[in-house]
Amino acid sequence: MTQPVYVLGTGLSHDGSAFLLKDGVPVAAIEKERLTRKKHDGGNDQLAVQYCLDAAGIKAHDLTLIVQTANFGKDSIARGHYLGPRAIADTSVPVLSISHHLAHAWSAAAAAPYPKCAVLVIDGCGSPLDQCDDLQCEMPVDIGSEPGMYCEKDSFYLFDNGTPTPLIKDLSVMNQTDLAANFRMPTIRHSIGGVYSAASNYCFGNMDDAGKLMGLAPYGKPSNRPPIFLLAEGRVFVKHGHFDQEFCMPRTSYKQFTQHFQHYADIARWVQSETTRAVSYLVKERMKNVPAGTPLALAGGVALNAVTNAALMREGVVKDLFIQPAAGDNGLAIGCAWYGHIHHQDNKRTSPSKSIFLGRNYSNEDILKTLQGHSQRYQISWMECDDVVKNGAEALANGKTIGWFQGGAELGPRALGHRSILADPRLPDIQLHINKNIKNREDFRPFAPSVLQEKVNDYFVDAWYSPYMILTDLIRPEWADKLKGVVHVDGSCRVQTVDASWNERFHQLIAHFGTLTGTYVLLNTSFNVRGMPIVETPAEALEVFLNSAMDELYLNEIRVVKKQNNESE
Repeated sequence: MTQPVYVLGTGLSHDGSAFLLKDGVPVAAIEKERLTRKKHDGGNDQLAVQYCLDAAGIKAHDLTLIVQTANFGKDSIARGHYLGPRAIADTSVPVLSISHHLAHAWSAAAAAPYPKCAVLVIDGCGSPLDQCDDLQCEMPVDIGSEPGMYCEKDSFYLFDNGTPTPLIKDLSVMNQTDLAANFRMPTIRHSIGGVYSAASNYCFGNMDDAGKLMGLAPYGKPSNRPPIFLLAEGRVFVKHGHFDQEFCMPRTSYKQFTQHFQHYADIARWVQSETTRAVSYLVKERMKNVPAGTPLALAGGVALNAVTNAALMREGVVKDLFIQPAAGDNGLAIGCAWYGHIHHQDNKRTSPSKSIFLGRNYSNEDILKTLQGHSQRYQISWMECDDVVKNGAEALANGKTIGWFQGGAELGPRALGHRSILADPRLPDIQLHINKNIKNREDFRPFAPSVLQEKVNDYFVDAWYSPYMILTDLIRPEWADKLKGVVHVDGSCRVQTVDASWNERFHQLIAHFGTLTGTYVLLNTSFNVRGMPIVETPAEALEVFLNSAMDELYLNEIRVVKKQNNESE
């Protein structure tokens, strides 16, 4: 009997993850933060790798190949020890290390629905020049004249049935000092992602709140602030010294943020507009190097900017666009595994799966054990549903907010119907209620609509295929007042289109809700609270449910409710 071929990819950057292939089929994946409960956790991969091995029912020595990547020190990543013990330490399995943007590129190319496509990677910072594995003698590599270490800021490739041709790589020197008293660029000087992270830090005190900055921008007013980026000769540069003075009041507290809300909103709008301008320019310039009509796949943290992605489509910069759903460093493990399977082992590229529900499945028995273990601590009751879709849809139609925990967890930053908090988007105060009483987060932050793929054109203007919630769309005017729970202040919505072929139960839920209400849209937000990763286990889901104003919790087929004070034991 032929032994299965297992290829493990592992990302050792921030937002660490592990991804496991069996004979070229994804079998398990997890982000480290879901296990440690520390947002954006990375570095050592012991927990994430062991999770994937356990999910597949194998040991480390059963692996055929391990491929890994980190931002720096590619050649110094020890197999046995990297910021702590590793699950792969005591095996003879071959280990490869690849550079940062190459891993990002493979993550997009392998998942894209095109046999041939261009791939553009844009992020905060990639590998140093001397550690890049994708340099070719004919490939233009742009660096500047400043002394110091140069690292990747954007890379462009053409992939043809699993064969990559690197075309252009741009690099930037690392920062030597802070560039302004109130504006600190992380890592390299001329990074689109670096500017966005720095603005996030300015407005929220956290480099990793880029999604929050995107949500704040529509509240901003147009301004005459100077350009952030210089766009010249196919390259993007940050105009330091020309705009730093605009960052004159860094956030010190939430009270200060609310007192000066308009200032921060104006900054966010400016940075978002400049980011879209820079990315649009870069895409136009890079696509000149491939045949007209070539589809484009995006990866790197900047690819998670749903507003910019929509602008690329709306303005006709590209016609066919795929965005890797785990576009940030949490997707590096995906690229590593596919690099190993296709490039190193010389396998053909398989038809990509749309599903990213690669977390382990928790059985009803697992769930019941969790509930029974909490029954003495909390006043809860539960029942097994004959039709969980019917029960969930009826609860939503009756105005209840529910936790929806189904199957394996999604890989990536968006909840897509397996680890979601759901509500009726028609309720006038539902956004405020969830932000204040469930998510415990700022009241300006919007929620996403999940809509049946076959109904998207009824509600949204562009009606793009958007299964991973990484494109914004505009609500049709006749629905703007009816779906206030998912419509942002500027009329935009970060839409998820739900396809029955690979997200069946969630599709059924929305369809049944639509049958009851005439509206085939649900409010969908990630199953977590502010500062916490999306829940992974039934116990974590139960904790969020019990410590919030959520009304009901559905753990697979099991419905959980809170007992009323007068309800008997």
